Order: sequence, then C-alpha cells, then structure tokens
Amino acid sequence: MNIYLVGFMGTGKTSVGRQLAAQKKWNFIDLDELIELKQQRRIVDIFAQDGEPHFRKIEKKFLKQVSTQKKFVVACGGGVVLDPDNIKLMKKTGILICLCATCEAILKRVSASTHRPILNVAKPRERIELLLKMRAPYYMQADKTIDTSLLTIKEVVAKIAKMSMIRK
Repeated sequence: MNIYLVGFMGTGKTSVGRQLAAQKKWNFIDLDELIELKQQRRIVDIFAQDGEPHFRKIEKKFLKQVSTQKKFVVACGGGVVLDPDNIKLMKKTGILICLCATCEAILKRVSASTHRPILNVAKPRERIELLLKMRAPYYMQADKTIDTSLLTIKEVVAKIAKMSMIRK
C-alpha cells in the first residue's frame, strides 16, 4: 500500500511527505517534481504553454505509474483530485489523506512563491478561497483529513503515522 497526500497548495504535502517517508523507511515522491523531471520543464511552463487540461493528462499518467509501486509516500498536486479516476486509483492502491489549512495559513505559506501558476493573479486571496470552495467536495473524498494550519510538520507526521497503521 501507498500513502497519498492530497490537498491544496501550501498545506504541507511535500514537507510532511518527506518526513513521513523517512520515518516509515518508505520511498517518497512528489508527483509535481516527477512531472517536471520527466517533462524537462516547470509546471508553470506546462500550464502557460499547453494549458491545465494538458497538464492534468500528464499528471494522471504519472500517478498511474507511481501507483504500481508499494510503500511509497506520494505528495500529489493540489488538483489531482479533480479527476474521479485518480481518486479511485489512489484509494485502490493506498490510503488517501487530505491535508487542509485555512486560507490565511495557505496565503502566508505560499505568498513568496513564484512557481504557483494558479496564483499568478491580481487577487490571490480570492483565488485561493474560490478554489478551496470548488475543490472541497473532491478533498472530502479522502480517507482521512488533517488540518495543518496550527500544527508543525512533526505533529502532522505523527498523526498520519498513527492513522496509516489503522487501515489495511
């Protein structure tokens, strides 16, 4: 089985995923980093040059490849849950954990970032609020949810480690 971390950008998927994998002595993969490596260009460039639908196709392809592995902690991109097939695949091959945070926490964590294509807008707070509302029904399909707003990475890792022993 694998552990898939989903949730909006800035909720801690990569930071938590790395520490969780190290603790469990599993492999870690950041799906966005894998895509950038294999496509030899940044996600922001894929969005700009080919659009979001093209990126989502690539994302789905790499998720399928990663899902054939075992004992992986996978940090997924924030929009991976928009495709119902992706959700089914992750649930079939592991536990799906959603990391969430308040809009304020997300904004604080990602405000200095220049590689977030969906935040390259005039009003990022409004964009985050809109996307959180739109994606909420998808994120709710996770097996477990953890609000990371007020937790340290170590605290989130401890919660997930405890949870992941319960299931399967």
